Amino acid sequence: MTNPIPLEPGKFYHIYNRGNNGENIFIAERNYAYFLNLYAKHIEPVAETFGYCLLRNHFHVLARIRPERPGRFPADHQPSLTASKTGQISRPDHLVETCQVCTPSQAFSNLFNAYTKSINKTYRRTGSLFEKPFRRIEVATPDYCLRLIHYIH
Repeated sequence: MTNPIPLEPGKFYHIYNRGNNGENIFIAERNYAYFLNLYAKHIEPVAETFGYCLLRNHFHVLARIRPERPGRFPADHQPSLTASKTGQISRPDHLVETCQVCTPSQAFSNLFNAYTKSINKTYRRTGSLFEKPFRRIEVATPDYCLRLIHYIH
């Protein structure tokens, strides 16, 4: 297993992952909305999202890690991204909560763990759902950013 690059504040990243052994990570249509709701809860406090694509057995995200404040990410930031069953994006009041102290990598780990627990319970399965570690590539040039946006969409 390789040591992934750290997610640094202010930088853009292509973040992606897939199911273990190519397994589906989204089994039913409702799983997509649930994943986005968890994404809003765990990731919006630490990263801005500029694009995403959720496919049956993998996903891609273009995100910029928010600038950090000493010892924590913005305490006053509230999740702003959720999706309904139809894919409409909004911010329902029941998801508004303050950010807890954690690194961006830990926030992504928390997202994947929460989603995996739900899928495992719902579909009576066990073990990891995602490959580890989740993959990330720094988006260091405008050209790569433009190509990534096209690729994601």
